Amino acid sequence: MPGKDAAAEVPLDDIDRRIIAELTRDGRMSVTQVAENVHISRAHAYSRIARLTGDGVLTRFTALVDPIKAGLKSSAYVTLKLKQDSWRELRDQLGAIPEVHHIALVGGDFDVILLVRAVDNIDLRRVIFDQLQTMPGVLDTQTFLVFEDVDTR
Repeated sequence: MPGKDAAAEVPLDDIDRRIIAELTRDGRMSVTQVAENVHISRAHAYSRIARLTGDGVLTRFTALVDPIKAGLKSSAYVTLKLKQDSWRELRDQLGAIPEVHHIALVGGDFDVILLVRAVDNIDLRRVIFDQLQTMPGVLDTQTFLVFEDVDTR
């Protein structure tokens, strides 16, 4: 939104936090159900959700997918060490790879950590060797296979 600091914290009260918790648990929950669960009127819930969306607190509504049932049987966290000042160019390239499900710029022994999900280990190898390791600006990768996922949201 023009004129708003994208990184500015939005003040939230207990009702906002409870609405966020309900929608995090079930993004398809109706406004009426949110209102009932939070013990506020439907109109109040609607206006709060609209404000939270407008302020960028709620950024999108999405479905959680079981990767195994969706045919993505091989997952790994892949860390990247980058050349200095290459993050901004690589961020969009990494986001364009369909198998990359999460990207985080981090501090520590590596610069970026990715969650990569693929149909099998051959496909995972292709993504890591043919796409990630060949990107200009990527100095090194390390791969940690995921044996089991537990989503806590």
